[in-house]
This record gives sequence, C-alpha cells and structure tokens, in this order.
Amino acid sequence: MVLRVAVVGSGPAGSSAAETLAKAGIETFLFERKLDNAKPCGGAIPLCMVDEFDLPPEIIDRRVRKMKMISPSNVEVNIGQTLKDDEYIGMCRREVLDGFLRDRAAKSGAKLINGTVHKLDIPDSDKAPYTLHYADHSNGSLQGEARSLQVDMVVGADGANSRVARAIDAGDYNYAIAFQERIRLPDAKMAYYEDLAEMYVGGDVSPDFYAWVFPKYDHVAVGTGTMKPNQARIKQLQAGIRARAAKRLEGGEIIKVEAHPIPEHPRPRRVVGRVALVGDAAGTVTKSSGEGIYFAAKSARMCAETIVEFSNGGQRALSEDELKIYLQRWDKKYGLTYKVLDILQSVFYRSDAAREAFVEMCSDIDVQKLTFDSYLYKTVVPANPLTQLKITAKTVGSLLRGHALAP
Repeated sequence: MVLRVAVVGSGPAGSSAAETLAKAGIETFLFERKLDNAKPCGGAIPLCMVDEFDLPPEIIDRRVRKMKMISPSNVEVNIGQTLKDDEYIGMCRREVLDGFLRDRAAKSGAKLINGTVHKLDIPDSDKAPYTLHYADHSNGSLQGEARSLQVDMVVGADGANSRVARAIDAGDYNYAIAFQERIRLPDAKMAYYEDLAEMYVGGDVSPDFYAWVFPKYDHVAVGTGTMKPNQARIKQLQAGIRARAAKRLEGGEIIKVEAHPIPEHPRPRRVVGRVALVGDAAGTVTKSSGEGIYFAAKSARMCAETIVEFSNGGQRALSEDELKIYLQRWDKKYGLTYKVLDILQSVFYRSDAAREAFVEMCSDIDVQKLTFDSYLYKTVVPANPLTQLKITAKTVGSLLRGHALAP
C-alpha cells in the first residue's frame, strides 16, 4: 500500500507536517479553509526556527535585538544587551509565514485542498479508512461543494477549535483569548520600533498574561491576551494597552483588528487510533510567554517524522502505540520547558506586586542571558550552580521587596 495521510489545517503546524510527509513519498492531502488567513498573533519566532525550518530572509519583517519590559507602575527595563551580533528575535506577519510554508509543502508534493473539513468518520476497525467530509471552495464559493476523502491516517492541525479533536473525543482544555490591533504609525514613530519590541504587564492590560507592541513590516501589532474568566473584559484590556502606549502610538491608524483563542495546556488526549493532534489543536502553546509558532511547527514535524519512520517510508499505517511515540519524544524534549514556564506564570502574573518584582528581576544580566538563551534556542538552558543560586536569590529578593509573596 501507499500510505494516505490527511493534514487538516495549513498553519505552521499543518504545513510542516505535510512537507515532511510529502518529501518521504507519502500521499499527503493538506486542507486549508481560508488560503489568505492571518491568525492574530504577536508573530515572534526564535532564531533556532529560522535555521531549523530554513526560512528565507524575506519572511522576517524585523530583527528585534532590544526589548522593553514595562511594569504596572511604568518602570521600564531594557533587555537585550546579552545578545550576540548575529542573534535576534524574528518578527513576521502570519499571512506571509503561513503562505510560504504552505506553498513549500505543496511544492514538496502535498496536495493542497482549499476546503473546510466539517466531519471526520471514525472507522470500525484498525484497517478501515477514515473518511473526511468537507466543503471544497476551489470554485470560489463560500459554501463550496460537498465532497469526501478516505485516508489511512489524519493529522489534526486545525487550531484551538479543532474539529478533528472533537471527532476523536480528545477532551477540552483551558484557553486564552488574544486580541490584537495592527496600527500603521507615522514614519518618525515607526523608527522608534526599528529593532525594538515592548511587553507591558499589569492588571490594567491583562490579569493573567501580558500585552505587547511588536514591530512588523510597516506597522506595529498592539495586543493583549487573557484567560477564559476575563475574556468579557478583552476590549477593556486592549484599551488599557492603548492607553499605556499612547504617546508612542500617536498619529497611528488601525488597519486591522483580530481576535483568536489560544490553548493554555495540552489536550487530555493528543493521539487516538491513527489520528494525531499537533500545534494549537494539541495545545502546544507555552505558559508565561504564550509562544506557539515554533512549538506548533516542531510538534508537527516530530509527528510527521514518527509517521515516516514507523510506516517504513509510507508502506503501512501506524498503530496508536506507534503514533504515541511522537508524544513520548515530544514530552521528553520539551516537558521541562513547559513546567518551568507554567511555574513562572503562576508566580509572577498573580498580582501587580509580583509583576513589579518580575520586571525588576529582568534587569539582571544573568537573568537576561538565561531568558534569551532559553527563548532563542528553545531549551531550558542550565546555568552553572553559582549563577543559578544568584538568580534564585535575586528572584526571592525581588518578590520580598514587592511584597509579592503575600497570599
């Protein structure tokens, strides 16, 4: 047999999975509901992703080498002096990044289908195919033509509202909502953000996350995020970041408003039968930083590599146990990273006093180096014991000074 795999969703996760599968000679069908879709997203990508996913320079709008952390009382801490000359955080527009990755997957042999998958029929046996029912939009209509496709395996990369996840009863997870305005600034104001990004913390901009001003090609992305209990306040919180950054945004014109759910932890089940979830559908967004692009693409590539490996290059479908090896490898590689960021969020985002302590801590060079190295290269970088002890002492000291340890 020649293995047939459907990948539902063509964001960084879906396209990365489809490219890997197609390159291995596996018959791959890549579904995308909206080919010009641009997910609301800060759009920051780490340096390791540029190299690892072979992204060309034109994908990167800005190379951020300076970051301002701004506390609830508007204390500003400049970070970035630990970066080497060739290190930066990449800023991209999702429509550009996603389009590039999707096109590359198609050029690698994936069959791109402009369609909305409405339903996934689960087979009665291990050998029977999965059936996807979808609306084909290739004729340009919103309603599309009803069609179906049978495949041996399915990769669900269709985001936080994943229909694939619902079909396999993958379980629910908590999610945040991201709200973002793209604002085109006058040239003089835009020059300020040439290679600078800002992160604001405070209960006025987010009770459990942070707000951001990230530079793009010809505009800045200004947004915030918050967990489910506070989502009714999202426009109020967005007004908060607009107010905090008002002087720097003077004369700006809003060119787009976006909102989207973002998962806050993995789904209870990420592999069921011959179906695997990756990216936001699986819940790979990190706590504390809310970062998802790299982890989405990486989880999908690791899933696809597992399929290629255990299918003998596309000669047979994997069992559930074989497909779960992708999860074992993922959890082994990144489990500690997620645990550390989860702890950081619970400690430093609990109150404005804790947020003040967090920003104060960010002024420390050892903390900056550890943080940037961890972000740029996607590992919890081990500091030497003396440095780790210093960081721990400074963290506790900052929390005590800000009375942030009070219940």
